[in-house]
This record gives sequence, structure tokens and C-alpha cells, in this order.
Amino acid sequence: MAAVLRFSPEWLKSQLARLLPEFPDLALCVAFSGGADSTALLAAVAALTPRPARLRAIYVDHQLHADSVRWGRHCRKVAASLGVQLMVRRVRVAPARGQSLEAVARTARYGALRAALGRREVLLSAHHADDQLETVLLQLLRGAGVAGLAAMPACAPFAPGLLVRPLIDVPRAALRTWAHTQGLDWIEDTSNADERLDRNYLRAKVLPPILARWPAAQATVGRGARHAAEAQRLLDAQGAADVARASHGALLHVPALRALPAARRRNALRFWITRAGNLAPSARRLGEIAGPLLGARMDAHPQVAWEGVLVQRQGELLALRAAPPRAAAAQALRWQWRLKGQRSLVTGAGTLSLRYDARGPLNLDALAPTLWVRARRGGERLRPARGGAHRALKSLLQEAHVPLGERARLPLVFSGARLVAVAGRWLDASVQAGPAATRRARLVWTPHTAT
Repeated sequence: MAAVLRFSPEWLKSQLARLLPEFPDLALCVAFSGGADSTALLAAVAALTPRPARLRAIYVDHQLHADSVRWGRHCRKVAASLGVQLMVRRVRVAPARGQSLEAVARTARYGALRAALGRREVLLSAHHADDQLETVLLQLLRGAGVAGLAAMPACAPFAPGLLVRPLIDVPRAALRTWAHTQGLDWIEDTSNADERLDRNYLRAKVLPPILARWPAAQATVGRGARHAAEAQRLLDAQGAADVARASHGALLHVPALRALPAARRRNALRFWITRAGNLAPSARRLGEIAGPLLGARMDAHPQVAWEGVLVQRQGELLALRAAPPRAAAAQALRWQWRLKGQRSLVTGAGTLSLRYDARGPLNLDALAPTLWVRARRGGERLRPARGGAHRALKSLLQEAHVPLGERARLPLVFSGARLVAVAGRWLDASVQAGPAATRRARLVWTPHTAT
């Protein structure tokens, strides 16, 4: 019962004052889903005296549930009853093959929240002790490192402000009990019962027997997460020192990284990447950077990419760049080149044009009327010589010494699933003009020039 009585607006006020020395003279924004937890948080914040200098809420509609619009209306009604302004943001969640729906939705949600947050505004999230327990166990099952086991901090930098989780030590039951006593109305998301999702399965099948055996598991695992966070701060300090010694402006000196022991090298690279605000690479990707990429020959120009981030080797230097997000890279443009006025296609990086030429290398009669144009995803192959073997596009680009920055921009032209052209550089043998071809053309690629 003590845990239930622990949560109240008065308790929340003391917690916010501890986490935010400027409270209540600041702007607060509550991430509001309409569920029991965020409803309790929003109602408790709205009941504070004195009230924050500015208080508002944001509902992110993932458009994954048939009732998501109705939920948005519910959130607007609840916020209005509490005297709080509500902003609704809709996001598109489209996992690529092999991606987790939960992870993609989370990334989209935080992206929308980050974009909506004002300068020096604090985002409040309703994550609680049960969420922390679930997160630590999921990270452990995924083989996460120290940073993953540190799970969710109570306070962290976010966009131009802060992300604060004032309920991180409060059990879910305490929040629901308080919400019931206040007569609050909330949404029960039916997808939370879908045990195909890892977190739901853990919550329904794994945690009940754990909590029956170890009732204090939320508190003890939360304490373990704080220990991991402290260890991570020490690793960050070591990483900062190693990166400073290897720095060459914004780049890193490869020989200095090679001189580090393997564990410190990986730690330094992880720190360098995350300090720039990027998502940390997986253990496999980090191993590729710390091993084969750093060990490659100087003229190989290898690179490793993940989730909008690209690490490139440039001689003896290592560069960190933004890469096209996977969803954008996967998007294909339809090109019906035979239609009047459609012999040119404007892409995000330039313009592709088909130009008639009696000596052109492209056989228009071999070209499908509908083509698809997209950026590289990796693993593409084509047959650039008649009678020759299929070649990996990666190898062709390396042999042609195409600059790294240009490789990501080159448009690839597909007929169905077959790659038939790479910008104006290579044509697949299936569309090359032979001696009997009567309608010939050239494919011309005109990249946009930076202004």
C-alpha cells in the first residue's frame, strides 16, 4: 500500500524540483498517449501548485491502429478538461524488411517529439518502474552492452531541451490506483495484448512469475540500471580522452585508433559516433568499423552505414557523415518514359533523361515502358559486358574510383527486380544496343549542384 500512496501531485512536485532546479519557472510538454500512465502524469502535472510557466501536451498518431484518430480526439478532450493545450502529430511507420515494427514506431515517435519541442522546453515522459524493468530485461536478452543495460535515465538531453522521466521509480500499479481515485478516463490499447510483440510477451508471460518470486524486482533492477549508467559515464570519460588524442579536426586519425587495445578502440568509436547525436551501431557494425574498415588498404575507401549514419575511411582519416535514411533510400520513383513529356525524371539528387541518339548505347526497344528508380541499398549486381559475368555494383564503383559522396547519390534504374542502368555510367547487357538496334538513346544523369 505504501507504493500506492507514494504517487500524488505533491510527490511529483518534489521529484520535478529535484530533477529540474528551475522548476516551476520553465516550459513543460507531456508526451501524451491517452493511456493510463501518461493520463496520470498529465493530470498530476496540471494539478501542481504553482503550475509550470507553460504546460502543453503532444499526442503522436502512428496511424497503425484503426482507432488512432478516435484516440487523438480522446486525448484532445482530456487535455481540454485539464486546461492543457494539445498538439497532434501524425507519423508514417513503414518498417523495411527485417526491421522491428516496435523499433521503427519508437524512432518515428521520438522524431516527431524532437521536432515539436521548443527551445529550453522539457519533455516529460510517463515511463515508470515496470517499463524500466522490461527495458533492462529486453536489452539483456538482446545482448546489449553497458549503455543498453543502463536503460532509461531519469533525465537526458533531448533536441533543444531535456527529456525527463519523473515516474521512473514509480510502479505501474501506483499510477493506476491514483488515476482510479481521481476518476480519470483513459484508453486501453488492444495492441498491448498482442504477444507477438516482445515487450507484450515479456509483460504477460515472463514478468508475473518473476515478480511473484521477487516482488521488489522493479526497485532492484532499477538500481542495477543506475549502476550500469555510472559505469557508462566512466567509459564515456575514457572514450572522450581517446577520441581527443585521435582527433584531426572533425575526423579521426586511423593510426591512433589502431594503436588502442581492441576494447578501447570500440569504446572510442562508439563515443565518437553517439557524441555527434547519432544512434550507436550494432555490435556487428561496430566490429566492422573497428576491424576490417580500419585495417583496409588506403585506397579502398570502405564505409559502414546504419540508420542514417555513415562512417567512411578516407586514406588515414575516418569521417562521420549523414546517410540517407533507410526508408528514403528504399523509396522508388516510377518512370513511364514513353509517355509524352516523361523522358526526364527529376529525383532528389538530380535529373535522369533519355536522349535519342543514332549511336547511343541503349536499345529503347529492349527497355520496359515502366521503370523504377531508387538509390543504392547494397548488394546490387548487373552484367555490364555482353557475354560477361554479373558484377557487384560495389566493385564497379571502386574500380572506377567514383568518389564516396557521389556513390550514394547515383540513381539506379530497374526493370522489375533487374538492375538495368546505373545513372549514365553502366548499362546491363539486356538493354544494350546491338548492331540490329534501330532505336537508340543515351541515358544522361545531371546531378543537382550545391548552391
